[in-house]
Amino acid sequence: MCYHAALKPKSVARRYFIRGRVQGVGFRYYVQRHASELGIRGYARNLEDGRVEVYATGPAQALLELEGLLAKGPMWSDVRGVEAEEAALVEYKSFHIER
Repeated sequence: MCYHAALKPKSVARRYFIRGRVQGVGFRYYVQRHASELGIRGYARNLEDGRVEVYATGPAQALLELEGLLAKGPMWSDVRGVEAEEAALVEYKSFHIER
């Protein structure tokens, strides 16, 4: 048995939908920077309806930290709401921006 595997926090997955002034203000890059610092994998992308979608996988505590950062947003954003939902676990190698 590998004891290191037992010490590694279990990964969970969440999908977030952020609304407000979140496009054209560097929001996806803000998310990418913080997600990478927290060891979170997944993606951020703009949606046609003006929201940003974030798919994130990682330890539950890291996702809680990310959710707080999503609610704050970068300097020029105006976040009006963050919806979170459980998501199926898909493994990504890093956190990236989808265009």
